[in-house]
Amino acid sequence: MNGRKKVTVVGAGNVGATCALEVARRDYANVVLVDIVPNFAAGKALDLNQMASVTGFEPTIVGSERYDATKGSDVVVITAGRPRSPGMSRDDLVTTNEAIVAAVTKDVVRRSPRSVIVVVSNPLDAMCHVAQAVSGFPKERVVGMAGILDTARFSAFIAWETGSSVKDVQAMVLGGHGDQMVPVVSATTVGGVPLEQLTTKGKISKMVERTRKGGGELVGLLGTSAWYAPGAAAAQMVDAVCLDQKRVLPCTALLEGEYGVDGLYMGVPVRLGAGGVEEIVKLKLSAAEKKMVRESAAAVRDVVGVLTTTA
Repeated sequence: MNGRKKVTVVGAGNVGATCALEVARRDYANVVLVDIVPNFAAGKALDLNQMASVTGFEPTIVGSERYDATKGSDVVVITAGRPRSPGMSRDDLVTTNEAIVAAVTKDVVRRSPRSVIVVVSNPLDAMCHVAQAVSGFPKERVVGMAGILDTARFSAFIAWETGSSVKDVQAMVLGGHGDQMVPVVSATTVGGVPLEQLTTKGKISKMVERTRKGGGELVGLLGTSAWYAPGAAAAQMVDAVCLDQKRVLPCTALLEGEYGVDGLYMGVPVRLGAGGVEEIVKLKLSAAEKKMVRESAAAVRDVVGVLTTTA
């Protein structure tokens, strides 16, 4: 496929299609969309290819129900699974999406044994465990998209509250991709100025809480999960791997003692490059933040404990 990198996105729904579009418009990779719904991925691919005629990007975009088209992918993004609906927690999705992610992972690794897998399906932390167990890949090559999205939400709220450009906001969200995630206020700045100098503790607390409930807020408004920000966040991870950018990004990685957590996929800052997770970056946390990380890890373990794949 004309010498470009190759990226597969499994699941041609809103998140998958947005990710595919964002990767294709970067112009460095051909994209394969896979979906079990007959003709759905082919239709999305045709629409995206025709959009390319308007916007001027060149990659080939292919849509298929068959995994043979994915052979030799450099990165595989897994978005397949049931989305959240109003009143449903991420944890409610465990049983259904475990089976879907396990089946998808088997199919993609058979065709792309040297790929890096980016998991987007919810509940994210648990689905990373499923993909890593089923693939047999080293931990570095199975990584989850959560922290970039959570950090993006936190950053947007900070920019609005402080009247600043979101380009000047530097933030970080750790922990599980759920209501007990940990926005790290101590590491948050706007144009190099600590957030705590720019607004009140009360307003910061409200932004933190809104960030934690960010996914649920969107489900309540849309009737389903968000897709523009999640799709763009997954594409940023694909960029980092395919272009070997060595970006320090908040991602879901398998911890083995870092941050006092062992044997658990959870959100932390990582250096992301061609090899996947090339380093787990350690932040200095306040005592309160360390406590919140421990609490978040406990919540993630509760969800992972429901899995059968990793038993």
